[in-house]
Amino acid sequence: MKTAVVAGALCTLLLGFANAWAVDNTPDLPDARLQQRYEGLIHELRCVQCQNEAIADSTVNLAADLRLRVHDLILAGKSDDEIRDYMVARYGDFILLRPRMTARTAWLWAAPGLLLLGGAFVAVSVLRRRSQLPIEDDPRD
Repeated sequence: MKTAVVAGALCTLLLGFANAWAVDNTPDLPDARLQQRYEGLIHELRCVQCQNEAIADSTVNLAADLRLRVHDLILAGKSDDEIRDYMVARYGDFILLRPRMTARTAWLWAAPGLLLLGGAFVAVSVLRRRSQLPIEDDPRD
């Protein structure tokens, strides 16, 4: 029984200090709606140093700077699209975890379908050629 009490107290203590281990230490925005926009945006932007993490999850200084910049832009009254455009202007389309459909990124969107069609064409071609081969008896018989 005493072990369960100690374990419960330890869990409560650790959960109380959870904010100390948080990645994002930018100050909260004054409005809950603005804070929600901020959270959404930092999960949409890629850390250009880590490359496969959103800036919300990255611990590097550049990601902290980008989070602070998003925070400041929201406070300045910029819309989500204006903030995305600002980041793309400075870091390119790569900063968006979900790239936009543009002439430069069209190949990203078309490539999976084209590769699938190409693979299906090769598979059908191989199967047709194999079906036209004569059936040979086993020469060991």
